[in-house]
Amino acid sequence: MADIRLDGIVKDYGAHRAIHGIDLSVQDGEFVAFVGPSGCGKSTMLRMIAGLEAISGGTLKIGGRVVNEVEPKHRDVAMVFQDYALYPHMTVRENIGFGLKMRGRKPAEIAPRVEEAAAILQIGDYLDRKPGQLSGGQRQRVAMGRAIVREPSVFLFDEPLSNLDAKLRVEMRTQIKRLHAMLGTTTVYVTHDQTEAMTLADRVVVLRGGRLVQEGPPMELYNRPNCRFVGEFIGSPQMNIFPGTLDRSGPSPRLRVGNLALDLGEVAARDGARLDVGIRPEHLLPAAPGAVRLSPVVDVCEPLGSDTLAICRFGGQELTARLAPDVALQRNQEIPLGYDTADLHYFDSETGRRLEAA
Repeated sequence: MADIRLDGIVKDYGAHRAIHGIDLSVQDGEFVAFVGPSGCGKSTMLRMIAGLEAISGGTLKIGGRVVNEVEPKHRDVAMVFQDYALYPHMTVRENIGFGLKMRGRKPAEIAPRVEEAAAILQIGDYLDRKPGQLSGGQRQRVAMGRAIVREPSVFLFDEPLSNLDAKLRVEMRTQIKRLHAMLGTTTVYVTHDQTEAMTLADRVVVLRGGRLVQEGPPMELYNRPNCRFVGEFIGSPQMNIFPGTLDRSGPSPRLRVGNLALDLGEVAARDGARLDVGIRPEHLLPAAPGAVRLSPVVDVCEPLGSDTLAICRFGGQELTARLAPDVALQRNQEIPLGYDTADLHYFDSETGRRLEAA
């Protein structure tokens, strides 16, 4: 096992700076997910940890050892790729054991470790098949098995589930979570899917434009995003955002959105300040008479079985509410909704930074 420490990590491609001085520690045995939009630098970060990309500046330590100039094979890390990277002419057994064979391990040592990894991943029945005879999920398990048999100090996953269909992604998420609980190996996982990041990781690191925007436990990022970007990126469906002007002329603060007004709680901002106010879809609830705070018009209704998403028009923008599964809605129907002002998130319109409730 090993911890990972990044101090001021920089990556330049010629005159272009892709990673801007990132500081981060991953504890021994921790599962950390890098998440962010395409081009944010998350795969570049992973490849620098693996040794597949040179570090332009800063210090990278694995297990307390500086590894900036250490070759990938000497870093004691194992990487699982998006495209599996299996040898098509080899059997599953040969693919899983190939890394050990290249390290000079004897067949008598390789065989039981391959069998053990296959048992953990439930692919023991496929050991004599070729990758072309397997499904995508089975091939990804083979790639994971190849990493497991090496018994590395660190597992690195580079968007391993992005090529799988929705059902297989859920199954493999469970498998990866179970695997980490069983082995306890330090794991860094890259994904563009924030649902994967939240369900798998002990800690989520949000990247944007090669910079670390926020990091912390998944529910901390969900409940207290430090900026509008994180608020919108973490959570599905994404947070509703209403841009407007703070109005303190009445008995309680309100947000003026065009000719509409939203009730607010107390927020640390002056009268007339430009605010972006966010509320998550599940915090918009059908309102009883006298408790209506907004009345959007239904545009699209999406029944999902467990709940119903109402995508509505309100104040010239789109609003999403997550409602009960048995709610009956029609297009162009006006629905009265309420919310608790304690569930609102406030962001400065210019900087995007979180504003605290007063």
